[in-house]
Amino acid sequence: MRPLGIEGAWVDTPTVFTDRRGGFHEWFRSDRFCDVTGQGLQLAQANCSRSVRGTLRGIHYASVPPGQAKYVTCVSGAILDVVVDIRTGSPTFGAWEAVRLDDREHRCVYLSEGLGHAFMALEGDATVVYLCSQGYAPQREYGIHPFDPALSIAWPDGLVPELSEKDAAAPMLAEAERQGLLPSYAECSAYRRGLRAGQPGGRAAVEAGAGAVRWRSDWLN
Repeated sequence: MRPLGIEGAWVDTPTVFTDRRGGFHEWFRSDRFCDVTGQGLQLAQANCSRSVRGTLRGIHYASVPPGQAKYVTCVSGAILDVVVDIRTGSPTFGAWEAVRLDDREHRCVYLSEGLGHAFMALEGDATVVYLCSQGYAPQREYGIHPFDPALSIAWPDGLVPELSEKDAAAPMLAEAERQGLLPSYAECSAYRRGLRAGQPGGRAAVEAGAGAVRWRSDWLN
């Protein structure tokens, strides 16, 4: 795992083992995750979405605390995954970073609580799975319009974007800030410090568990 340019976001590029039968890779390891981020990932919900080419989902986020951290990968097809810093007071407020996720390199993106998330399907039948630290709670779920000119996200050319009615009606970043809907960098940092200190989902919880699964080498051979 390596950090992205936005604090609180990482990309993981796993080692993929292939032979004539197919391939195998570890797309999540709690021990490696904890070593890099300093906290565990409390799993509350796992989602799977299928999208036709051009589908654009997001920008989504949840109020903090507790927010909703996500660990995202694409198991079929390809997407452009985008992390947006919507935390007021952040040194990179309004910045975004994009990572291609596909079924060939099997990269994963982790975005911590308070960051915005969106993706566009680059191929037909793009299937995305993601682990979430909190379950879906409509009363604390919000969105930012993905075509906000102030963000100027470079969505791929040559695709006709397909948005849900809800995403198409989402406010611009400045309007969400005026309405007091955005998480603050200070709140998000304090919440993550609590996780790292050993509150539910933190390092202590990982170390107190049974430990990470170690794949036997003969399973791969």
